[in-house]
Formats: sequence, structure tokens, C-alpha cells
Amino acid sequence: MSMTPHPPTIFHMCRAEEWADAQATGAYPGSSQDRADGFIHFSTAAQLPVSAAKHRAGQTGLLLLTVDAASLGPALRWEPSRGGQLFPHLYGPLPVIAALRVDPLPLGADALHLLPPHVAATAAADSAAGAGENSAGGAGDSAGTVDSPDGSGRP
Repeated sequence: MSMTPHPPTIFHMCRAEEWADAQATGAYPGSSQDRADGFIHFSTAAQLPVSAAKHRAGQTGLLLLTVDAASLGPALRWEPSRGGQLFPHLYGPLPVIAALRVDPLPLGADALHLLPPHVAATAAADSAAGAGENSAGGAGDSAGTVDSPDGSGRP
């Protein structure tokens, strides 16, 4: 297993109404799928394009939460998942104050989500620092991010 540092920023996709409920209570308990799995699913910037396509394909009304990983403490665990990649999983509710920013996650003409420009910048910074490429096995199926004119992370 690689011992490179984990990225400082992680991402979660949720429905706008779920986040509005969380703002009212101060904590986000996760989606119904998160609750069924027993943890809130997060992705790194490099993992996000594939996660969005695989788990949120065609969904509208989504928000992208950018979260300070360090603020989550020991409840955040990095565990092998898709292709042996280490994914951040939060065992417990997400405090609303841990969200550094919240952005709409619209669909593009190709029905793929248009990621905010800061996601590609974060992926590049994490790669340069050696973070976010931790794995417990092969290369996985992460598409990574690509510099693109519209900032979507897609060519």
C-alpha cells in the first residue's frame, strides 16, 4: 500500500434538498444509499469524474460539497473500493461547517456532470503533491481529470 498523503480536500455529491435539510439541523446524515452502507461516500478530485458518471448518471438537482478532510477527524477512513483505490468514507454525520464550498452540479449536453473548475485544479495540485493516488492494488478505473476549456475535467 502506498504511503503518500491523502488529499486535504474531498468531495461528496448530494441532492439539493438533502443539503437544505442538513443546513437546518447542522449535520448531513448522508443519502439513503450512504445510510444503507453505514458511511458517507466521498471521492477525491481525481476520482470524482468516474464516481459522478457511475453513481449519479443523469441525475439533476445535485450539489457538490467540497469538504476539508482534516476537520472530520478519525471518523474519516480511507478504504479500498473501486479497483483497489482508497476512497474516503465518513462514519458519522457530516457537520455542515466542514463544507468549504457548495456548488451546483449541472448536467452538460452529453448528460455528464459539469464539474466546477476548482475540482480540476484540486486534482492537479493533489497529483503534484503525491496525494490522492493511494491504492491497495492496481490502477483502478479512475479517469483522472483533464485540462479542458470549460473546466469540466473532460476533453
